[in-house]
Amino acid sequence: MLKSLFTFALLGGSAAAACAQSGVTTYGVLDAGVVGESGCANGCTTKVGSGVASTSRIGIQGSESIGDTTSAVFGLETELKLDTGRAADRQEREQGRERLEHQAWVGLSGEFGAITIGRQYNLQYLALTDVADPFKGGTAGSATNLIGGPRRTDNSVQYYKTLANGFSAGASWAARDLDTSAAGRAWGMTVGLSSGPLTVRAAHRNQGAVRANLNYKTSNDMTSKNSLLAANLRLGWGTAYAAYSMSRGIASSPLFNPDNPYSVGMARTPSTRSRDVLFGMAVPVSNSVTLLGSYIRKDDRDLANQDANQAAFGASYSVSRRTDFYAAYSHIRNRNGAGYTVGNASAPGSGNKAFNVGMRHAF
Repeated sequence: MLKSLFTFALLGGSAAAACAQSGVTTYGVLDAGVVGESGCANGCTTKVGSGVASTSRIGIQGSESIGDTTSAVFGLETELKLDTGRAADRQEREQGRERLEHQAWVGLSGEFGAITIGRQYNLQYLALTDVADPFKGGTAGSATNLIGGPRRTDNSVQYYKTLANGFSAGASWAARDLDTSAAGRAWGMTVGLSSGPLTVRAAHRNQGAVRANLNYKTSNDMTSKNSLLAANLRLGWGTAYAAYSMSRGIASSPLFNPDNPYSVGMARTPSTRSRDVLFGMAVPVSNSVTLLGSYIRKDDRDLANQDANQAAFGASYSVSRRTDFYAAYSHIRNRNGAGYTVGNASAPGSGNKAFNVGMRHAF
């Protein structure tokens, strides 16, 4: 509890001190819902979850002009757990998809683009959730259930610039605290185009892996590589989504609930080489209701051939610009001992099927 109070005191104090600056904004999302699961290895439960469609969070961001065309910019963001009324503790933040840790960065922005330093979203994850996933990385339909790559990276330096004629480009570099060798480094790049109804973005992420897991099926490649081509097209009936991903190396594919289908000494492991395809759509049926759907095929190229398919359906009902209700269902069909689970924006999930219904408010 003391830790939670300190977190909010820090954010509140930062916001108060920043009020003298220009362009300081306090923002947040409050999201809670009911999560029902089935197909769990050790029994499933129906429970109240926080951050199902979008992670519940509060943050501040702002800028200060330091020249004619240059500004100092910053951002701080932490998670809230509406089911318990606490901020996430350190143990929880270190589990699963690293998705319980949020952002902390500072940098410069101007005509040259923006360069920022700190803990930040990965470029490959942003391409997936912003461009290709109709569920935007949330609810049971999240594309991150099968398409790999962590959300964020510590100790990262990022550069991003919007170019002429709808083009954009960015790059990132990061090094781990305890390993500054090549094995402890990560880098990424992205290029994109927005032209009328069409948005296309390509991204690549390369992460060195320090530790080897002897249970991994085939590869001695300690590098995790994720390449993604994402697109969406706005049509008269709605928006069509598509993505193609290549994942290679240890930890390049998500597997957040490994169990033990073979023997005491071997747990299920994620693919170290796969090709993933996503097709999806978002169809507004009224000013308030939007129907969502997606299908993902993970083609495992390892010898174990642990393929997986995910089919997801959902809907959102907006009652205002900031408040909506949502429902979603997803089913992952695992093959040959694969163990992928249906999660959501804040939890990895325990079973291969899940249903969510909840409410979200942004401020």
